[in-house]
Amino acid sequence: GLVAGLVFFAARAGLALIETAALRLPIKKIAALVALAAGFCYLLLAGAPIPTQRAYLMVGLVLVGVLFDRTAISMHLVAWAAGLVLVLAPEALLGPSFQLSFAAVVALVAAFEATRDRWRMAFAERDSGATPLARLGLYFLGVAATTVIAGGATALFAAHHFDRLATYGVVSNLVAVPLTAFWIMPLGVAAGLLMPIGLEAWALVPMGWGIEAVIRMAETASSWPSAVVHVKAMPKAALLALSFGGLWLCLWAKPWRWLGLVPGLVGAVLWWAAASPDILLSADAKLWAVRDPGNGELVLSSRRAGKVTGEIWLRRNGQATSVPLRQVLERDADWLRCDDLGCIYRPDAQTTVALVRDPMALSEDCAMSDLVISAVPVRVACAPSSGVIDRFDVWRNGPHAVWIDRGSGDPGIRIQSVGAWRGARPWAPVRPRYGKARSER
Repeated sequence: GLVAGLVFFAARAGLALIETAALRLPIKKIAALVALAAGFCYLLLAGAPIPTQRAYLMVGLVLVGVLFDRTAISMHLVAWAAGLVLVLAPEALLGPSFQLSFAAVVALVAAFEATRDRWRMAFAERDSGATPLARLGLYFLGVAATTVIAGGATALFAAHHFDRLATYGVVSNLVAVPLTAFWIMPLGVAAGLLMPIGLEAWALVPMGWGIEAVIRMAETASSWPSAVVHVKAMPKAALLALSFGGLWLCLWAKPWRWLGLVPGLVGAVLWWAAASPDILLSADAKLWAVRDPGNGELVLSSRRAGKVTGEIWLRRNGQATSVPLRQVLERDADWLRCDDLGCIYRPDAQTTVALVRDPMALSEDCAMSDLVISAVPVRVACAPSSGVIDRFDVWRNGPHAVWIDRGSGDPGIRIQSVGAWRGARPWAPVRPRYGKARSER
């Protein structure tokens, strides 16, 4: 948008300096065509990712509106852009780029349409003789309002995809947006114009200063306390309810638009009430995590085995880090005891889960536990009340998650594996079961 806008105004201003062109040619429409071509070149230069496609399609429709003397900033514009992006890449609908980009634009257009008259009055007052300081204040007010609206709309999808929220977006954008609009992008366009004569360094060097300032601002804001808030994983039902509520608020212009708060509230409750797994087991059974019944945080069995998997587990539980297993054991916690053969996990008084490392522990653990999770194959008779998950089960069905119902008198244990959830697929066939059932051994 900045590139197209700069080229549009520069081309129109340049043509206006030529008397014959200004008097006889539709220089505004010519400038729109030049801006369309410049925006397309920038789209290719940027690699044409989804947000850039969306931006070019929307800017392109605005410029086409200039060609036909139409104003195009509306939800129709957003709908056309989204439709064209999905025709070109239907799979983009489920990706964070599409969701974040269009969520921000939908919210901004809805807010603009709802407050259009107020902004027109504000700009009319600005143009009628407001002081330079008042004009500057109005600009920064617009940047702050844009950041709050777009940040609120994208926070839902950022939480869903990344399990975290940034808290200092307004402060960062008050520095980054003016720098980008008035320094970085104009110099970028100037560098493109100077390249044919070999003088692009005159623009690229000061452009680099502006980019460095934006990076420094980002680093500074990210170092402040609570710059990132970690949140637990959002269920799909909560995402759908919150998205539907947000769209209802944005798409309607009548008073019943506020009914969108109802599904939004339902989604928030579903998110808050979602039960996270109490035990997690990795695809190679070398890493497991158990939930501390006191504070609800996950404790990893190792920080080296399956490092990436462990980081994903912590992130989806709303944690930045995990207390080392050694420290938990040093506290002499009664809910987790470990030795060289394995660990015993007791999330409540009714439930006992054995986490086995060595086959020598199986005979005792099978007799005393409600559930046995073994990193080695179970080749002995073992039939606890809630079953067994061993190395063969993990090899066949992938990672496992276990939920424990602490409210019932008897151990209520639910087990879910990736293989069972996914089912048989051509690219992931069901692996055969070897040997007899454990109850027959």
